[in-house]
Amino acid sequence: MLTLQDIQAAARVVYQQFQATPQYRWALSSQRLGTDCWIKYENHTPVGAFKIRGGLTYFDALKSRGALPKEVVSATRGNHGQSIGWAARAHKLACTVVVPLGNSVEKNAAMRALGVTLMEHGDDFQAARDFAINLAKERGAHMVPSFHPDLVRGVATYWWEFFKAVPNMDVAYVPIGMGSGAAGAIAAKLALGSTVKIVGVVSSHATAYADSIAARRVIEVPVTTVLADGMACRLPDQAALDILVPHIDHVVKVTDLEVAQAMRDLYADTHNVAEGAGAASFAAAMQERASLRGKVVGTTLCGGNVDTSVFANVLAS
Repeated sequence: MLTLQDIQAAARVVYQQFQATPQYRWALSSQRLGTDCWIKYENHTPVGAFKIRGGLTYFDALKSRGALPKEVVSATRGNHGQSIGWAARAHKLACTVVVPLGNSVEKNAAMRALGVTLMEHGDDFQAARDFAINLAKERGAHMVPSFHPDLVRGVATYWWEFFKAVPNMDVAYVPIGMGSGAAGAIAAKLALGSTVKIVGVVSSHATAYADSIAARRVIEVPVTTVLADGMACRLPDQAALDILVPHIDHVVKVTDLEVAQAMRDLYADTHNVAEGAGAASFAAAMQERASLRGKVVGTTLCGGNVDTSVFANVLAS
């Protein structure tokens, strides 16, 4: 597991590109939850999501080992792809990212704006990932995974910021996509010696990680979520599962309807735009609010990259 010195070194890499993101205790959100509610704003990074931190430390690690390739390939639903695109551009590397068919139009546009060559393949993330792995082999390119210790090292910096800023936090709700966010929260908690409870959040329509944590082994589950694409995982990563199983207090499943309500609530309370996965932790806290009275709660608006038309429909519904 990462040491405090590891996370601090990662923060120095991240802060070459942008500074620590804010966290605020919003009165309206706290009133809605019925207790002190802090929100960490990772939608304020240069790519609108926390993933950029991992991309920066991943490529920094490659550079430090003298292993920077000429070309990288990866797969994504959007935010990981922007992270890889940003870091590849900074190191002047060719970058190809594979997304599933029907992926977010605006996330796709954001990746292309970073110089990414975008390819569409398959009906879900796993199909896109399998295609990307084969593409990397064919080209002799470096395949950037969705979960890796060097990604977690960067992601842990945002939880390190959050737990330092709110040292009396009792419980933190963490969305689980491929696991780097939750693993980063666990790493920061352990490095700081915090007693905060880490609660995982998955979509009720993509329960692979919840089922795998409960069974303590990887279980593949079909994905049907429409709104929470950042949590649309069909096949968990074993390395991520090994970290999550011993340290996640429990897992909350949130429906697309609950996520949509949280997106509306966060906009009304804070005037910040949250994508589906970005609103999931607040949705989970609201689901458990009866048990949170008197506790200091941490939630994360971990991404704000939602298509305009989707967000407009959410607000109007």
